Amino acid sequence: MKTFRLAFLLVLAACAAPAAIIDARDALPEPVTNNAVAFGRDAKGEGTIYSFLGLGPGKTWKDITTNAYACVEATLDCRKIAGPPVEKGRLASVAASVAGKIYLFGGYTVAEDGAEKSTPEVFRFDPVTEQYARVADMPTPVDDSTAIVLFDRYVYLVSGWHDDGNVALTQVYDAKDDRWFRATDFPGAPVFGQAGGGSGAHLLVMGGVKAVAGDDGKRKFVASDEAWIGKVAPGAPESIEWSRAPLPPVGPFYRMAASSGRDLIYFAGGGDNPYNYNGVGYDGVAAKSSDRLIAFDPEKSEWTLVGDMPPSMDHRGLVAGEHGLYIVGGMGPDLSVSRSITRIRMER
Repeated sequence: MKTFRLAFLLVLAACAAPAAIIDARDALPEPVTNNAVAFGRDAKGEGTIYSFLGLGPGKTWKDITTNAYACVEATLDCRKIAGPPVEKGRLASVAASVAGKIYLFGGYTVAEDGAEKSTPEVFRFDPVTEQYARVADMPTPVDDSTAIVLFDRYVYLVSGWHDDGNVALTQVYDAKDDRWFRATDFPGAPVFGQAGGGSGAHLLVMGGVKAVAGDDGKRKFVASDEAWIGKVAPGAPESIEWSRAPLPPVGPFYRMAASSGRDLIYFAGGGDNPYNYNGVGYDGVAAKSSDRLIAFDPEKSEWTLVGDMPPSMDHRGLVAGEHGLYIVGGMGPDLSVSRSITRIRMER
């Protein structure tokens, strides 16, 4: 195991954040990136990190997988489990833990000719039985979206890609009633590959890729440097008051790993150049992975640069476990697909 001990580094006003101890271990049975990740409790009651779908080391359409893995948090011992009941593997799905269950949203398939299709399916995974059940489909199928859980009931899917373009929708899944409703639209430039997290009644969304018109009139994909914070109105989960958030001390990057459910919202890694799924940018330049871990305090609207971590990108979430935050798989600085699980433990 390779361990990084980070000195506490405070920037940007007086926002107090913990120091971090970071452990990285090759724990997954197979390398995987662009995988949906979440936390749950298995049949023994042990806290477990789950990974679903994603892309294997070949990084072509043939390497898109339906595989899933379960890793006990205490030991990081991993095993392969049954994957979601879909015919084709998919990329850019996102997972969220709500009331003891894990919900898996959307993603996109890639055909041999390169054709891509956003998928509407939503599955509920029970970590105790390891069974999947299909629940209400997304009204507008999106992939490369961000899923933010609030009040242990609602999953906010903010922006993302639908078939042939970005959408500004905020679609909300009510896990208690198995229904969808629409909340206040995302006010920023519609994006895909953005990162987001939640704390209390707050949502934070930043980074990703927006589409702009090039000099030749053709659509180009460029990194978005916007950050937005939303506050959900009491008793009205469909009402979000959005406002611009200050930009972070580094980034924002593409496909960062972001956490929800803590006082601070953490963002880790990410790529500096937009790409589809193989790590090489739309401009032909390979993306470089970030080695920075940052945190945002939604109450104070302040950022902290926590420190360095192993460079990593191509993530769908930062798992909040009982003993730390976890990056599962991804791509390293040489664009290789990783078997690593990186644990981030905070110390005051």
